[in-house]
Amino acid sequence: MGDKRLDGKVIVISGGTKGVGRAVAEEYAHEGANIVIGGRDEAAAHRIIRTIQTYGSNGIFVHTELEDIDDCRKLFDEAVKAFGKIDGFFNYAGITPVSGLETCDVETFDRIMNINFRACFFCCQQAIKYMRENGGGSIVLTGSAHAWGGQKDRAAYACSKGVLLTLMEHIAHNYADEQIRCNYLTLGWTPTEGEVEFRKIQGMSESQLRKKAAGILPMGRMLERADYIEALIYLMSDESSMMTGSTFRITAGEYI
Repeated sequence: MGDKRLDGKVIVISGGTKGVGRAVAEEYAHEGANIVIGGRDEAAAHRIIRTIQTYGSNGIFVHTELEDIDDCRKLFDEAVKAFGKIDGFFNYAGITPVSGLETCDVETFDRIMNINFRACFFCCQQAIKYMRENGGGSIVLTGSAHAWGGQKDRAAYACSKGVLLTLMEHIAHNYADEQIRCNYLTLGWTPTEGEVEFRKIQGMSESQLRKKAAGILPMGRMLERADYIEALIYLMSDESSMMTGSTFRITAGEYI
């Protein structure tokens, strides 16, 4: 076994063209993994794949519309077609629109649940199918502090992240005997492309956002993509082979 912690592994990432998904795709490759990127931004994916190849790893892009269950299944089928197996699945894709309990409309609710939960459910279904053939694997679901109640204007989003916590525990309890494990990584307030764009629509610049967050978060600053990398490598590596059903919190002390 080489020094690379993910040497020879095949890891699927939903939402792998932006934010933490993009950052970890490159770091997984740097640690020796082959990467399968599910998303919609083909140009961004191919830029990531070029970087991956400089590390001596390989990657493919699978255009994935998460509201289409056939696309969710195809993401994993294409991974196996390209690399012969699946060792890991990082479910990063998700949306965070304003969705207060008193004002959320049916269309917004359905879109949040379809992308954040339903897509993840069927991606996990397909991941488990192939991991079973390979003798096991690691699934990491992207969580949020909103799962523990959430802010008032994020009711539907909070529910979508709460149900992922249940899904994680369900997989952990029921598939451990097949060496298929699942953990929940609670991400904190991070200036991803989506978050920055959303705040701009509200009339707030990135610097204003960072200043606001620094005043709210107990540890005094927003999370950066790099803050999650070591945890995400650990959760996909053999070092965490006996860890399942756990909730990792990397939130700068934020527990909404």
